[in-house]
Amino acid sequence: MKRLASLTLFAGFAAFGTTLIAVDVPALSQTAEVIVVGTVRASAPRLTKDGARIITDTEIQITEVLKGKPDATTLVVMQPGGIVGDVGQKVEGTASFAVGEEVVVFLDRRGADRFAVTAMSQGKFRVERSSDGKVAFAVPQHSTSLLIDPLTQKETVSGLKTMPLADLKTKIAAALATPTSPVVQPTRPALNKTTP
Repeated sequence: MKRLASLTLFAGFAAFGTTLIAVDVPALSQTAEVIVVGTVRASAPRLTKDGARIITDTEIQITEVLKGKPDATTLVVMQPGGIVGDVGQKVEGTASFAVGEEVVVFLDRRGADRFAVTAMSQGKFRVERSSDGKVAFAVPQHSTSLLIDPLTQKETVSGLKTMPLADLKTKIAAALATPTSPVVQPTRPALNKTTP
């Protein structure tokens, strides 16, 4: 069973929010199947085959592979939600992508050429560069989801911080060079601890 089971998300169906297990860069690095740096080329919502849900496909042009072996120079990230015609669906906790945006994404395979973001929005960093292009920072996406500490099962804040892109790459490499430790399987938090 995949290590992602340790990062299980708990959806508060009646609470209109999403609760996520908080992760750090080492956990993201060891859990993700593929990690890439790339640029968002396109993003398009579509209905599922049964017409019951909306999925947004985001195409990313890969510029650097930090883990795994993508099968092509582009990949597609699938996420729930989007707008098709007059119908919209929003899922709290999903990563947001903008065409032209440079990103570092931690991904799990969902088929030959399709992926999902590991740990939802926690698995996406935006790359911001100085005007001369010499300095680059990796900026984690702010999440409106409720985060739960995997050990204490108590509400916590994200430990993901803005850092130089080079430092993020160093942290990823260090995590991949470290043998993975046993994963603590979190228990389901109380359902009354959900966001409004």
